[in-house]
Amino acid sequence: MRVNEIFHSLQGEGYNTGKSAVFVRLSGCNLQCPFCDTDHDTFHEMSEEQIAEEVSQYTANLVVITGGEPAIQLTETLIDKLHAIGKTVAVETNGTQPLPSNIDWITVSPKEDFVGITGRVAISRADEVKVIFDGEHPVSDFGIAARHYFVQPCDTGDETKNGIITKKCVKFVKQNPRWQLSLQTHKLLNIK
Repeated sequence: MRVNEIFHSLQGEGYNTGKSAVFVRLSGCNLQCPFCDTDHDTFHEMSEEQIAEEVSQYTANLVVITGGEPAIQLTETLIDKLHAIGKTVAVETNGTQPLPSNIDWITVSPKEDFVGITGRVAISRADEVKVIFDGEHPVSDFGIAARHYFVQPCDTGDETKNGIITKKCVKFVKQNPRWQLSLQTHKLLNIK
């Protein structure tokens, strides 16, 4: 598998914010979102066994498979190997690709409004939907049935613009109580 990095930190977004987690960032993505903050083109090859071995070195029970777009490479056998070492496996996906059936927690962050037709959502159920809020595009659940719905202010890299977007996001949540605010707390805490 093409692995960008494996590291231990805290989950910074969504329902599991604040939980200790091992992140397995797989390389490559089928979308090119203008706000993407991840270098997902750099990678080194690792076998599923090597990934599980490295993950086993960390005490966190939660493993978050992310990317890029992890569904491009993610397999049931890797998830089985992570389960075998006592890990709960979560995935963060743009939802455009099918996923293995043995994932414990699915976060879908649709990007259709930002990238057009190539970003169409192919997943109909998830544990949480996390929509990037930029104050310009309408907020939608994209027809995904989920237990939790989050809006997350888009980080533009411009502090003034980010402040405006965050205020609009808070206003949206106050007017639409089905949705909750998700902040990128790892950025606020200046941790990886």
